Amino acid sequence: MSDALRGVVVAHGGLALALVQEAERISGQTGVLRAVSNEGGGREEIEGRVAAAVAGEPSVVFVDMPCGSCFFAAMHLARQVDGVRVVTGVNLPMLLDFLNNRTLPPDEGAARAAVKGSDAIRKP
Repeated sequence: MSDALRGVVVAHGGLALALVQEAERISGQTGVLRAVSNEGGGREEIEGRVAAAVAGEPSVVFVDMPCGSCFFAAMHLARQVDGVRVVTGVNLPMLLDFLNNRTLPPDEGAARAAVKGSDAIRKP
């Protein structure tokens, strides 16, 4: 088992892949985040995709919305696998911060990501 958290981005359509690619481009870190799309999958298939991406490792699963197929698949896995935490409302600042703080325990990594993602939302 790795000492660093795994990051899994689960979202509708091509959003997960786009977020992962941009986070990698900006940070220079590749292979840390995994993208999972719900496209073309039913409940069980999406859950299987999320489980395969987590691969039993301590992980933070970033989901696009706090409802729907992506959220329910991530939450189902988090209830079954120790060391998996879910954060909704994924955004780029959240992922960039996660990439630089992967040595935190899952609870702390998820909490920090939620704060950083929320802090990035402003009305100027």
